[in-house]
Amino acid sequence: MKTQLTFSDIEYAERKRVSRREVFLRKMDVLIPWAELTAVIQPYYYPGKRGRPPIEIETMLRMYFVQLWYNMSDEMTEESIYDSRAMKEFMRIDFHQQSVPDATTLLGFRHLLEQNKLQEKMFQRINAVLEGQGMIWRGGSVIDAVIIEAPSSTKNSAKSRDPEMHQTKKGNEWYFGMKAHAGADAGTGMVHSLTFTAANVADVEEASKLVREDDEFASLDAGYTGIDKRQEVKEDPQLSAIDWRVSPRMGQSRALENALYKDALGHLDLVGQPRWDVWIAYLNSKVRSKVEHSFHVVKNIFAYRKTRYRGLKKNGARLYMLFALANVLRWSWRKDSLGTLAAAA
Repeated sequence: MKTQLTFSDIEYAERKRVSRREVFLRKMDVLIPWAELTAVIQPYYYPGKRGRPPIEIETMLRMYFVQLWYNMSDEMTEESIYDSRAMKEFMRIDFHQQSVPDATTLLGFRHLLEQNKLQEKMFQRINAVLEGQGMIWRGGSVIDAVIIEAPSSTKNSAKSRDPEMHQTKKGNEWYFGMKAHAGADAGTGMVHSLTFTAANVADVEEASKLVREDDEFASLDAGYTGIDKRQEVKEDPQLSAIDWRVSPRMGQSRALENALYKDALGHLDLVGQPRWDVWIAYLNSKVRSKVEHSFHVVKNIFAYRKTRYRGLKKNGARLYMLFALANVLRWSWRKDSLGTLAAAA
């Protein structure tokens, strides 16, 4: 532990502006349930009975999260912590007493998590904490999928593309990669279930795996048309009892829109009668949009737009942790908005 301030600490404390990175890392430091997550890893971690004692689990976990948030390689993560004071403070490292764990140590830690499927367990543990805080409700889910592109080039040592990735067409564009299928809470948009497939797998094939046992309804887009007629749904009493709220296809919705006259009171037809089918579809789209917020965090804020590894297993493990951290970030936004409302009141 550091016992006294240095001149550098005093100078840094007098700065006129706090960076967005520092604000973000301080929020995550407070909100992430470190004790819960280290307890998940502890049974699988190195015992340290021989040789040098292992680095503390929390230190490695903090370094791993920095890597995920800024989408960096092992080597770049090590260098960035040396270079960034905000990252160093988040890591709680005193250079007088210890060094940043090197890239090889981070690689070994990441492999330990992947081999024991600990990212999925930490995803579940974080969600349990969020549910205890009232951030995950029950009763309904939103289901959707997002494409994560993979390198399509064959200019590599294997002279081939990743055999577990495939191409698919979305709109007029072709994509090569994988899909992350997500089930999110219909009330808050927090992701509670995930599956991972090649990009050419139809969304509807994974839908039944993304609802919870106590869900009464599921909101889905037009890509899930016919979900209620699938064999795995009809033969399962719990799945068949769910109200599958599938939005109409684009052609159907456009035809309805062309027949409507809209005013400030809602959706009316040409003779002034309510068109409830369009109004219900509109409300369903408002619910479905909540899962897109998590996709935005993972792809745009955490910058995971392309796969970093080969194969579904490694990329799936990374995505479990990214969506868990996205839930925590969205929790921080919720707390900030409530704090703003309380201050205004």
